[in-house]
Amino acid sequence: MAVVRVTTRLDLEYDGTAFAGWARQPGLRTVESELMGALATLLGGAVALTVAGRTDRGVHARGQVVSYEGPPAEVAALNAVLPHDLVVRSSRTAPEGFDARNDAVARGYCYRVLARREPSAFTRTTELWWPRVLDRELLHACAALLPGTHDFTAFTPAGGGYVHLRRTVLDARWEEDGDRAAFWIEAESFLRHMNRTLVGTMLDVAGGRRSLDSFAALLKGAARAQAGPTADPRGLCLESVRYPA
Repeated sequence: MAVVRVTTRLDLEYDGTAFAGWARQPGLRTVESELMGALATLLGGAVALTVAGRTDRGVHARGQVVSYEGPPAEVAALNAVLPHDLVVRSSRTAPEGFDARNDAVARGYCYRVLARREPSAFTRTTELWWPRVLDRELLHACAALLPGTHDFTAFTPAGGGYVHLRRTVLDARWEEDGDRAAFWIEAESFLRHMNRTLVGTMLDVAGGRRSLDSFAALLKGAARAQAGPTADPRGLCLESVRYPA
């Protein structure tokens, strides 16, 4: 008799402030280690997790997706043993062989900025406070250059081990709401620190420290040293993962 393999999909969200990123690391508190511990408690044994997007230290997620080979755990039971800053929103059987990472066709991120003289008492762990000059029109102009396929060498740390540094951006835009500006970007995949370095460099343009033309030139494969700083992780959130319909 053939063995029936069960694949489970989890959808989760977390506040990344107190996590050392997604990936399990000895002696550090990570999202993967917390989730693996909870699943082992409920399922009676360890399972190997595949994640749609490996977030860095301090980066948040509202739409993270995880898969593993094994039966689903009940959502309420999982959340009862997980810490308060990590929540499973759904746990369900997926098609056999579903792979949260390899089956994804796009990931969507948002980077949030509070652009005013005073900080916020409520969102200091989820937004970048930006009390300096910010030309909103230049932010929009930068974002308009991003859709399409470009060489993002300038926007990831040198020596990252990537074979290919070209990525296809499906959508990129800044949205404004009073003192707040949010950078939304969707792509097939991303390089390490790519979104945060894009934001840091766009803020340089909007603050008058570099030109729009210089930003455009970076998309042709310039060295990392020519781009701007890597923005603080607190403003970045993995919002969604898309799969084939």
